Amino acid sequence: MVIAQPLTPQTPSLTIAWEKLPDDYKLPDDPVDNVNQPALAAALTDSLNQAGLIADTSFTMTNYGICATVNEEIVVKAPDWAYVAQITVPRAEIERSYTPHLQGDVPTIVMEFLSETAGDEYSSKPTYPPGKWFYYEAVLQVPYYAIFEPTSGDLEVYGLQEDGHYSIQIMAENGLYWLESMQLFLGVWQGERENRTGYWLRWWDVEGNLLLWGIERAERLRAQLRAAGIEPED
Repeated sequence: MVIAQPLTPQTPSLTIAWEKLPDDYKLPDDPVDNVNQPALAAALTDSLNQAGLIADTSFTMTNYGICATVNEEIVVKAPDWAYVAQITVPRAEIERSYTPHLQGDVPTIVMEFLSETAGDEYSSKPTYPPGKWFYYEAVLQVPYYAIFEPTSGDLEVYGLQEDGHYSIQIMAENGLYWLESMQLFLGVWQGERENRTGYWLRWWDVEGNLLLWGIERAERLRAQLRAAGIEPED
């Protein structure tokens, strides 16, 4: 599948504020339009947790509103998955939504999982409400933006350049994408998890070792016990 990269217009004049979302603000309650989204997101978080790479002050989010005030208008976009390296407020303060700079770091990476329902993952529309591409690139300035098509396994990773625009990342020799700020590779893996067989997004460490899911770690431990002549408990 070949997806055309959007034309990114010259960034208009923006007044951006990082303000607490009003308590009475009604967050979007859009249904998840990709049946694979929850499983894909959970798998990404699972392996990071298993590897001990999610600290007490970091968190991942799934279909969770990231907020900013742009030209005095509140904008909320909910990526399918995102990772924030550090929050600076108690977790109870980000239960409804998350505002970068006010409550912690800008997400290191945001991801969108394409579905049959047309979305605005590639929209560089700068006027209100802005498209996702424009919001992540020009407003939030997220370092990495990944777009994944679960059916075909196509993955595109964009990195924010010094000129403030996204540019397609080049695969490493191992066929994976290197994310410098996370010190991890991101790539596509094919297999089964939780009764779903297909393509998954997965993490590899700097040495190219796959970060295991919890079930894989448990299976490896059972195999090691059996090899040592110990029958593992169920």
